[in-house]
Amino acid sequence: MMKAADVMVSEVITVTPDTSVHDVAEVLIANRISAVPVVADNGKLVGIVSEGDLIRRIESETERCPPHWLALMIGNRGLAAEFVKSHARRVADIMTREVVTASPDTRLREIAALMEKKRIKRVPIMRDGRLVGIISRANLVQALATARREIKAATATSDAMIREDVISRLRAEPWAKPSRLNIIVHDGAVGLWGSVESEAAKNAIRVAVELTPGVRATHDNMVVESLLSLRTVVTGVAA
Repeated sequence: MMKAADVMVSEVITVTPDTSVHDVAEVLIANRISAVPVVADNGKLVGIVSEGDLIRRIESETERCPPHWLALMIGNRGLAAEFVKSHARRVADIMTREVVTASPDTRLREIAALMEKKRIKRVPIMRDGRLVGIISRANLVQALATARREIKAATATSDAMIREDVISRLRAEPWAKPSRLNIIVHDGAVGLWGSVESEAAKNAIRVAVELTPGVRATHDNMVVESLLSLRTVVTGVAA
């Protein structure tokens, strides 16, 4: 049975409570993610900020202007909260503080149920009070696409070792940027997902994985960012 540790992204991109709202928006765009954990100076997870927290902003003229009848219903407290959401400059003022988390040993089916029940897209993975990874809906889909129906315990242990070796190898290379990648291993076959800066980096990552002991096959699902951007532009023009 697959667990969080088998598919989570270990290189977690984070921000601090004092990060500006503008900076966190740039972080989300630059890394093609929809949410980012908020970690204090002591390493404690204190919140999470998502695209939804940035939608109603005064800068983009998308702040919420409730009609008179709704303003009466939500009262001054609700209006004050809406004001902070749309005008605050720091992440601490707009982040969600009640964060749904899981442990590395949590089964994927439980994480999927959490996402559905809480209507969230990402679950930070915690070990001994420390953030050690994050799982998104995309990671669950990637696991589904990569996994086989039957997984033997011995193979799972071997796969975990291969995954660690692959991640360690890529961390040592400046062109790899493992924070943008997700690596899933089953029966010695490595599934590579995420975005890369260039075709050269894409090929280099594939070769590095193929050189890792125990890897018997590589399934390259990585997307070159320039091609991804071009596809977005073409789609937008076509629309």
